[in-house]
Amino acid sequence: MSENRGAGKSVGGPERNALGIYVHVPFCASTCDFCAFYQTSPTAEGIRGFLDSVENETKLVSWTRPVDTVFWGGGTPGLLSPGAITALGDTVRKRCGDSPPAEWSVEMAPASVTVERLRALKDAGVTRISMGVQSFEPRLLDALGRQHTREQIFRAYERVRSVGFASVNLDLMFALPGQEMGAWTRDIEEALALQPDHLSTYCLTFEEDTKLWVRLSRGQVKRDVERERALYLETWQRLGAAGFAQYEVSNFARPGHECRHNVNTWRMREWIGLGPSAASQHDGWRGANPADLDRWRAQVADGRRATDDRTELTPALLAEDALIFGLRMNEGVDLAAWRKRFPGHYDERLAALFARMEEGGLAVATDGCLRLTDEGRLLADAVGAEIMAAMEAQEMTAAVGGIL
Repeated sequence: MSENRGAGKSVGGPERNALGIYVHVPFCASTCDFCAFYQTSPTAEGIRGFLDSVENETKLVSWTRPVDTVFWGGGTPGLLSPGAITALGDTVRKRCGDSPPAEWSVEMAPASVTVERLRALKDAGVTRISMGVQSFEPRLLDALGRQHTREQIFRAYERVRSVGFASVNLDLMFALPGQEMGAWTRDIEEALALQPDHLSTYCLTFEEDTKLWVRLSRGQVKRDVERERALYLETWQRLGAAGFAQYEVSNFARPGHECRHNVNTWRMREWIGLGPSAASQHDGWRGANPADLDRWRAQVADGRRATDDRTELTPALLAEDALIFGLRMNEGVDLAAWRKRFPGHYDERLAALFARMEEGGLAVATDGCLRLTDEGRLLADAVGAEIMAAMEAQEMTAAVGGIL
């Protein structure tokens, strides 16, 4: 198996300070057992208030350059009525300048996909649909608390294709309770048979305050790290053989169908978050809106936004995150470009860490670019923690030196 599938290929367009808009649509018909994202039940008043507040929130943010990408996540954005989709689309489009975004993604759940909603999305300017399939196996869908059937997946996919979006992604999950290798490979093959443009494959994580977390804490389900490792490697091999290039640990695309919005986020560019719980990285700050529909609406009415976890975007913070998230991508990190963008943040600690990663078979450095191997990608979270520790030690040393 190649250690550097897709190595050296730049994705997501030219390297510049791209700008994205993320809209969190919080409405969901039910809560999946694994989901930790903020959501609330839809009501007519809640949806009207949400639409009005998103429009008002856009007026609280100042930007002049064109918007490159838009992403509606949730929740279930596809749960909105065609009229609400049109209204939200109008609000976003007004702030995108004279040229439309190069990519506009919307997440949808199979059970809520209708031709009328899809046509409203297409008319709004949406170019990319991301559908949360998770599994084609009925018993596994039940185990996750998903509210769609196998038949609804196929029907929804056919409708999406019939309306003619430029790109379609399917989300799948593995290492589910009771899912063995055979069940997972069947899910992969069923997804491939649909011929999507992009596949996202996520290893199940147990987030706090979810039903699955409770089951884990009670011993009703268990993690199996070795099984997870085998599932990761099988996924990468099968999707690579099927012509999907891995460009990030969990993401695979046919040529030209990488998610530009996510790539710009991983490169630590700028995005403006709208809606409850939406995070922003813009104008020198990083912050999030409160994860509560009513509290967010009250703050917007008061002229405030991105008040939670508000942090100044220091060069040190951006340098650290650009390394951590950059290494999750197959193209890796161009160290010369990184050092030019963040001067003064490369020291002997990072050099020693990178040398250890190479010696341990976790990374390779070619043409000045540091990339994780397959083994390194399996340990991407641990690699990120090591980078964070090295850079925090660097900052501490600099702080002490400043005092002395």
